[in-house]
Amino acid sequence: MDKFEIAVIPGDGIGMEVVPAAMRVLDAAADIHGGLSFEWTTFPWNCEYYLKHGTMMPDDGIATLRGFHQIFLGAVGMPNLVPDHVSLWGLLIKIRREMQQSVNVRPAKLLNGLTSPLRNPSAFDLVVVRENSEGEYSDIGGRIHQGSDEMAIQSAVFTRKGTERVMRYAFQLAEKRRKHVTSATKSNGISHSMPFWDEVFRDVLKDYPECATISHHIDALAAFLVMKPHAFDVIVASNLFGDILTDLGGAIMGSIGVAPAANLNVERTYPSMFEPVHGSAPDIAGKGLANPLGQIWTGKMMLDFMGYEELGNLVLDAMEATLAAGVKTGDIGGVSSTSEVTNTIIDYLRRRT
Repeated sequence: MDKFEIAVIPGDGIGMEVVPAAMRVLDAAADIHGGLSFEWTTFPWNCEYYLKHGTMMPDDGIATLRGFHQIFLGAVGMPNLVPDHVSLWGLLIKIRREMQQSVNVRPAKLLNGLTSPLRNPSAFDLVVVRENSEGEYSDIGGRIHQGSDEMAIQSAVFTRKGTERVMRYAFQLAEKRRKHVTSATKSNGISHSMPFWDEVFRDVLKDYPECATISHHIDALAAFLVMKPHAFDVIVASNLFGDILTDLGGAIMGSIGVAPAANLNVERTYPSMFEPVHGSAPDIAGKGLANPLGQIWTGKMMLDFMGYEELGNLVLDAMEATLAAGVKTGDIGGVSSTSEVTNTIIDYLRRRT
């Protein structure tokens, strides 16, 4: 039996509810498989931890996490307690950077039983592959002067290594899907980094002759994602562009609460981290109303990355069957609780054995 040691960081707000729910689903899936098991170790690193200790995680936190196979993260952030830039850079981005999780993968699919706000969504099924370690989210820059002379400079950093790495991952993923890659660019307005991005894209695509490609400026691409999402297979984008597109992907699915994400160390020298896209939703935390689907789908992506794609697909089937049966939380038009949705998914999994 394969035993996987997973570091769990439920985080803040509804993360404390949806993470245990997803763990129950993954344990049920593992029992059905019979050949794997999870050993969960939970860490209380969140905004309340920051208020007590002055840091989002202890000094040896990264060293501790390196001893695990993967990291399962909930929602981090309580802006009424800790400024978002403190909680984000003190935990989430710190882990992404120091674990070299250079590729962020976020699917958007019209799930059976989920109503898209689009009038004619045409059964879209796409994946955004986002560069996760540099680009516009570099912390190079600063502020100078005060008053009317105050100035802020933020430098975007694009390396050939990082850009090529995320593009190669996108092409390799497309080869397993519908063999089409869209590049998100803005070379008509951003005069240095985006022409560089386009050049690297043209260089990389030569190694994947079976894949069709197209480049769209980010503004037009955002519009196309609303008008014809079914036309896309794999979209590769910079850090900022990918972040925006994936929230849009969650919106056209029907709720950002169902959107998953994976922060991948593609070299597999460090753990990867799996987290939903939604936030901590403090307004509904502790009420049993949170939608667990984003966290459960995130768990499905962790199964895929560990080589259990068939089992991951079974989890996704269980999610869709639950939605089709009308068992939904309030954010997607239902009346069911977090536990009712979770229990229905687990019941479906057990019936499939």
